[in-house]
Amino acid sequence: MTSPSTTLTIGGDLTVGRLGFGAMRLTGPGIWGPPADVPGALKVARRAVELGITFLDTADSYGPGTSEELLAEALHPYPEDLVIATKAGQSRPAPGQWIPLGRPEYLRQQAELSLRRLRLERIDLFQLHRIDPKVPLAEQLGALKQLQDEGKIRHIGLSQVGVEQLEEARREVEVVSVQNLYNLTERTDDDVIDYCEREGIAFIPWLPIARGAHATADGVLAEVAAELGATPAQVSLAWLLRRSPVVLPIPGTSSIAHLEENTAAARIALTDEQFARLSAVAGKERT
Repeated sequence: MTSPSTTLTIGGDLTVGRLGFGAMRLTGPGIWGPPADVPGALKVARRAVELGITFLDTADSYGPGTSEELLAEALHPYPEDLVIATKAGQSRPAPGQWIPLGRPEYLRQQAELSLRRLRLERIDLFQLHRIDPKVPLAEQLGALKQLQDEGKIRHIGLSQVGVEQLEEARREVEVVSVQNLYNLTERTDDDVIDYCEREGIAFIPWLPIARGAHATADGVLAEVAAELGATPAQVSLAWLLRRSPVVLPIPGTSSIAHLEENTAAARIALTDEQFARLSAVAGKERT
């Protein structure tokens, strides 16, 4: 049995714990506006840091702007080891609407606004939230490269991309992270993780808790959870941590109880047999 490493270095100089926190759900219903309980949201953000989490993921579109503002209110001045990653490239004209928008002037504007809301002079990891099919990728990445050259962002990441898009992007800029939908039961991006592992690129799965039939009370997740005295959510995260050393899950919640439950997943060690049994859920057993 092997245990996953507890840290991951992004871009050669950002070393973080391998279980982060996604700050999307600190906002109001529909990821729109402030939450009903602002003091409660601030407590969740502070508790994440108290629990030893050193990687927080947010975006300009969460609120929009609300998540970044709440993180700054809760945590600024930030601990020296805390990395806050944010994203731009999706507009929010109304609740429930997410529209890719990658015009260079828009990306630059949003980066400047994120710097202001987060009270930062430089963003450690700035991710293109979606590739806008209406704008040449080189132009979108060129805007981020310019911000990087000016010292306003340290590293560049991508979100929701395939291997071909990732390779195209890497011809334009250095890409240090990929943030895609991925969990035990939704694994269409296995090839992206394998590519990232070969190339030393961090893979940040969003929606990391498994869903569907295998996540039910009588599914394999529940079986393994019972064997370990853990919850299915914790086993979902433990499986991701074991899946590849470049994986950095970012479970999000507005609940301190769920936050503490998720964070405890870093201490769970799956046996080789348990890992194989879980991996077989999607028909792609890995050892």
